[in-house]
Parts: sequence; structure tokens; C-alpha cells
Amino acid sequence: MAETRKLKYDEANLRTLTVEDLDALEIGSGILGTGGGGNPYQGKLLVLEAMKAGYEMRILATDAIEPDALCMSLGGIGAPVVGVERIREGREGLRCLRAMEELIRAPIDAIVCEEIGGANSMNPLVTAALGGLPILDCDGMGRAFPEMQMTTFSIYGHSSTPSVMCDLHGNAVIFSHAVSEVWHERMARACVVAQGGGAMLATAPMQAHYVHQYGIPKSYTKAIAIGEAVIRARKAQEDPIAAVCELEGGRRIFNGKITDLKRHLRGGFAVGELELAGFDDFSGQTAGVAIQNEFLIFRRNGEVEVCVPDLIVLLDVDTGYPITTEMLRYGQRVAVIAIPCHDLLRTARALEVVGPAAFGYPDIAYSPLPAPVREAAE
Repeated sequence: MAETRKLKYDEANLRTLTVEDLDALEIGSGILGTGGGGNPYQGKLLVLEAMKAGYEMRILATDAIEPDALCMSLGGIGAPVVGVERIREGREGLRCLRAMEELIRAPIDAIVCEEIGGANSMNPLVTAALGGLPILDCDGMGRAFPEMQMTTFSIYGHSSTPSVMCDLHGNAVIFSHAVSEVWHERMARACVVAQGGGAMLATAPMQAHYVHQYGIPKSYTKAIAIGEAVIRARKAQEDPIAAVCELEGGRRIFNGKITDLKRHLRGGFAVGELELAGFDDFSGQTAGVAIQNEFLIFRRNGEVEVCVPDLIVLLDVDTGYPITTEMLRYGQRVAVIAIPCHDLLRTARALEVVGPAAFGYPDIAYSPLPAPVREAAE
């Protein structure tokens, strides 16, 4: 279908990513992933292999495509730790794309990233490139969340079905209809467990005007900029953690050594918690972080200080590189930073889906971090 498709965008508006962009994206998406989304390094390896084969990774602004263009959101589903033990085959997303086009009997015009966090920033790039499509500069979370109904697309009214899920074995599963987004998540989660804990899932296409209205804007641009800030700071022998905080309106809330770590697979998720003993300015303090694929709740001395949907990020205290949940180890020295989430995640409607109660913490009230100053274009 790619050869006969009438383009619904001006190719002059495309940004082709370089290897240097990917290096920055690996760091930035890891930070925005708040511990989840899969290991971005492994995702980057698949992108680099596609680039070596001659494919281009092309980013397109959401306002640079015709409003009625069909855009398909794509992301990985499963527990991040599975991605460490079993690398993706690489064409799962392309099979999702072709199956979706066959299902709806229409060509897809662009790919949308389901979540910018972690490897899920990389996987859609491969699918878009193999399919000869651009990927829009946005996503449905502005971070990573563990469940599919937690995208802004679903929160503000889009129905994810019909959807297609493909695994590395070559299986393709179609969910023709779900009575709710939560039911879609439950059925897909049960299926991915049977498939070995990891797959790619494409949801029902959206028109570009809807993506422009309800997507988190400029996600790829932001992730690359964050990674570049870390790289620049390290080259200048400056503090990369301070550079990230300055860029994103965040703050360092703890320096600590991991003194205890509980983490296991449950129902297709990596769940658990870690405990930290403070050092430097935080000496004598303790902290804890609750995990469900991502870092959900940060407690200092037993008191909740930061929670979802704001971003809780663990960075290597020396390098500023992000640490994903599957890479946590006893004895690691980490810096914890808190970053405000996008305004689309802070409405009453959004908090019903991505607030603390949605993760099993009904007694925790969301207290938003001060929002950073955003560009008028957003």
C-alpha cells in the first residue's frame, strides 16, 4: 500500500533523525519513561539495524499533516523485564500495520507513538520506517504508564478497538470490539501473558486532527532535547541532573543508595518497591518508591511527596543516565528527580484514569508539582 498511497503531508516538513539524535533519544526517552516503557538501548539497536539497511526515521509535526489523515497508534505491551531476556524480532509492528490496513480496508498515513517513555519511543520508529511512513512528533502519555487505557487518546474519548496485537512468533490477534478501554486492556494483557510477556499492539486509527488536539505535543523533540542536555553537561563536566531539571522544570528530591528491592512479575506487570538510604544533603533520611512497570509513588520518611501522573525518575547519581525498573540493583546510588506532567494528564477526567487511585492508592490525593512554563505553540 505504501507505493500507491497519496501523501497527506508535505515531505519538506519531515525531520530525518541522525544517529546522534538516536543517542539523545535513548537518554531522553529513558528519563521520560519514569522507569518503564522497556529498555531504550535495546530499542535503539533495532532502529540502528533498520538505518543500516537503508531505512529513514522521519518525524512530522502534528499540524503538518492533513486533518483527515489516518494515524495509527502503536506501542509495546508486556512487562519491561521480558525485553531484557527476550529481544524483539523487529517486524512485529509492521505486521500490526499491515493487518490493520487489511482490517479497515484503507491505508494508514502516519504512525503515532503510544508512549514516549523507554523502548516504546523506538519501536514505532522502526514500524514507520519499514512501512514507508512518517511518525508524528507527539505521543499519548508524555511519559510511560503501565496500562493501555492510560493514553490521552483513550482518556478523551477514542475507542482503541479494533486493535491488532502481534508477537515475535508470528501470531496476530485482532480485538474487534471491547465494551470499554479497561476491558480492552484486560483482554490484551491476558493474551500477552500467553504470548510470553511481550508483544506489539496497534490501536484503532485516529484522524490527524484528533491526534493534534489530544496528543502530548512535541514528544520526540522534547526527548531528544533532554538527551542532548545530558550529553552536553557531561562533555562540559557539569551536572547532567541539574541540566535535566532546568530544562523540564523539575527538581532533585533525593540522593540515596538502594538498600532493599522487591520486584516480581504479576499479571503481565513488573511490580514491587524499593527502599533508599539518603546520602549527601539527604543523609539520615529514608525514601521508598512504589513500582508498577514505572515509578508511581515517592515517599520520604514514610510520607508521600510525589505521585502519578507527575514523573518520578531515577538517575545514576554520577552520569545522569536513567535507570529503568528492570535494571535496578541493590547498592546502586541514585538521584531521584520529580518532573511535572503535561496539563492533559491533570484534568479531573485524566486523574480518574492515571491518578493514584487508578493504581490502587485511593487514600493518596494528587498534589501537582508546579507546572513548567510551556511554549504558546503547545
